[in-house]
Amino acid sequence: MNLHHLELFYYVARHGGIMEAVRNMPYGIQQPAISGQILQLEADLGLKLFNRRPFELTAAGNELYGFVLPFFSQIEVVGERLRGGSVQTLRLAAPVFALRTHLPELLRDVQGRFPNLRITLREAHQPEIMGLLERQEIDCAMTVVEGPLAPKVLSEPLISLGAAFLVPKTHRARTAEELLESVVSGAEQAALITLPANEVLPKRFREMMSRRGQEWIPSIEVTALDLIDTYASNGFGIGLTLVVPGRSPTVGLRALPITEIPQVEIGTLWRDPSSPAVEALRGALRTRAALVKEQAATAAG
Repeated sequence: MNLHHLELFYYVARHGGIMEAVRNMPYGIQQPAISGQILQLEADLGLKLFNRRPFELTAAGNELYGFVLPFFSQIEVVGERLRGGSVQTLRLAAPVFALRTHLPELLRDVQGRFPNLRITLREAHQPEIMGLLERQEIDCAMTVVEGPLAPKVLSEPLISLGAAFLVPKTHRARTAEELLESVVSGAEQAALITLPANEVLPKRFREMMSRRGQEWIPSIEVTALDLIDTYASNGFGIGLTLVVPGRSPTVGLRALPITEIPQVEIGTLWRDPSSPAVEALRGALRTRAALVKEQAATAAG
């Protein structure tokens, strides 16, 4: 097998397609060149490595990707080490809300302990994060902690968040139950704004409605909690959201807690063994979560 062909295959597999690989290659190369060399690799092997549309690795492609991943994913780190640097890397994924609000201060503290730390931040949600960890494309994540974990991936719950509907302050419903009765009975026509359907909160909402023998199909899906507030406050519908301690709804909205939906565990996921930088970030997240819970308890009391 040609080593350059394997490198191109690594980027195609990592980024989920040839055009995506073109956009993420560390050097310039055109789509026809990648396509031709991948076809040559498949011809040399006598195997199909991935389906093109939609993109999906075959069994042979998965095996080959697992083989080349440890080498190509560590090239930059090894290069720094050979040049005599003491650079450490921290590749972190989290929802955009966490990246904007909680993580900047924590990462600044971690960077203060590791002056040569190279940080890569990636916006992602729980379903995508699990794949990134399994493929060793990130070191750790802050996300929903639920379901089976990939081999060598560990988790630590940090805080539990309850679900709520976001409604205008002038809305006549005073509880989530009143709102549901109004919508399900047809007395109120309201669009539902949610996170993507494969996220934990929408899944649990569907399970709750199924237990009740009722249905409320989302009309708008957005990728961040902030956007749920934005579109609910602009009159697009009712928001289905998580109640984050210390975070108030957008002006003009109020939250109706949904006690039927189990609380969602937010925590840290990381690959074992972890680096000192990952351990430092985990400690900072643990401390921040404890502080947030203490502030929430004080406010509630």
